[in-house]
Amino acid sequence: MTTDNQIIIFDTTLRDGEQSPGASMNQPEKLRIATQLEKLGVNVIEAGFPAASEGDFEAVKAIAETLKTAQIAALCRANKDDINRGWQAVKNAAHPRIHTFIATSELHMKYKLQMTPEQVLEQAVESVKLAASYTDNVEFSAEDGSRSDPAFLCKVFEAVIDAGATTINLPDTVGYAIPEEYSELIKHVMQNTPNMDKAVLSVHCHNDLGLATANTLAAIKAGARQVEVTINGIGERAGNTSLEEVVMSLHTRPNFFPQTTSIDTTKIYPTSRLVSMITGILVQPNRAIVGANAFAHEAGIHQDGVLKNPMTYEIMKPETIGLSKNSLVLGKHSGRHALNSHIQEMGYNLSKEELNKVFEKFKHLADKKKSIQDEDIEALINEGVLRSSEVFTLEYINVVSGNTVFPTASVKLNINGRPVQGATAGSGPIDAVYNIISKLTGTTSELLRFTISALTEGTDAQGEVTVRLQEDGIVALGKGTDPDIITASALAYINGLNRLEYLKSHPIVKPDNL
Repeated sequence: MTTDNQIIIFDTTLRDGEQSPGASMNQPEKLRIATQLEKLGVNVIEAGFPAASEGDFEAVKAIAETLKTAQIAALCRANKDDINRGWQAVKNAAHPRIHTFIATSELHMKYKLQMTPEQVLEQAVESVKLAASYTDNVEFSAEDGSRSDPAFLCKVFEAVIDAGATTINLPDTVGYAIPEEYSELIKHVMQNTPNMDKAVLSVHCHNDLGLATANTLAAIKAGARQVEVTINGIGERAGNTSLEEVVMSLHTRPNFFPQTTSIDTTKIYPTSRLVSMITGILVQPNRAIVGANAFAHEAGIHQDGVLKNPMTYEIMKPETIGLSKNSLVLGKHSGRHALNSHIQEMGYNLSKEELNKVFEKFKHLADKKKSIQDEDIEALINEGVLRSSEVFTLEYINVVSGNTVFPTASVKLNINGRPVQGATAGSGPIDAVYNIISKLTGTTSELLRFTISALTEGTDAQGEVTVRLQEDGIVALGKGTDPDIITASALAYINGLNRLEYLKSHPIVKPDNL
């Protein structure tokens, strides 16, 4: 339960967010994000869909057994096997939750489920009863709730609350709702479900019409007290409601929203960067709150106003979301202890072997870069620790290029520990590098997108390269960072190929779509 003014933040970055095309994460990466979400102050973390695969089950189990304060939810379809599997994954959590769902719209019941409303109601109740036999923290979702018959919704919600559900979720599964319409549906459900006072009403909105945050805020005004969100708004199709947008709307407009959250807003920006770095999904520059341009002012009149009083054009301070320009005061003469101390402050607890790997990369970077920032350290840890046990790794790269020579690249890789090397030419240095990597790995993937940006400020900043690859209908994102943009490009391509290999053996199974 929650007080009338407390909003429960339910984060589904690790479940719905991972359904973004190419956004696969391995277990160490998921655990790192989950740890950061707990530090951020998220109340409920939907860690995954345990019935989807053995890999997803193990990731949910590891998160459940590691985190201490956040509730850990496992998503389960409304059937016995899913719920039993979900409970096995989260049963050792300090605060486990089972989240089960079934579709309730006429369209889904008729064409997808091929079930009658009576059958859906019966299955929903039986599933909640089973979940409630394991834990008193049970959430029930009515998939495609925003297009469901309001009377039937109330009937289902009343029945599942009686069966043991303590949270009721009314999702806008396909992003179809309009804020005023959604608000009225929320009010109708709350007023016409007799036992609604025994459960928390939750909302889960998709962004197909660009209205996910607007619908979520409208639902809060109408009485919803749990919101289901993702970092950077990532997720299926056009994505989900953005955690940062909802939280900062409540934080910035307390005169309109008296509700509060447990989120530490100063950790929003670092969390956004971490999720982007691990998933490979770029944050668009003009994205609200966390975009690179969110606090940038180019127009002269804006700059003049901000210099006189930041509040003239900034409705929130950059420091509020953790956007800091402070550099890490470490260099090539710094030791392991100093580096490890700062890494621990960032929320990592590395083993001696892991620290040695990161320290070696840190020393190499410090020889090239004047000032080391947290983003640089995150990149080193991501590439040196979280991406362990990969199929392809880069040993060395040598490129000859210029306006008077034909671009050629020599590359040596390790493929499952076996060294291979070769050289070839291309229309440019990066093309040459990709040609030889493609030849050495034997990949048939297609490069769909290639993007370069700077990880931090300055001409010595690390280049951050993101690629999107596709092979046999599987899409994977790859990311690489290095002060040398050619090396960063090679690392991004290799990371994308490794993610393709991971997805081949760990396919992301979509549990329909809440």
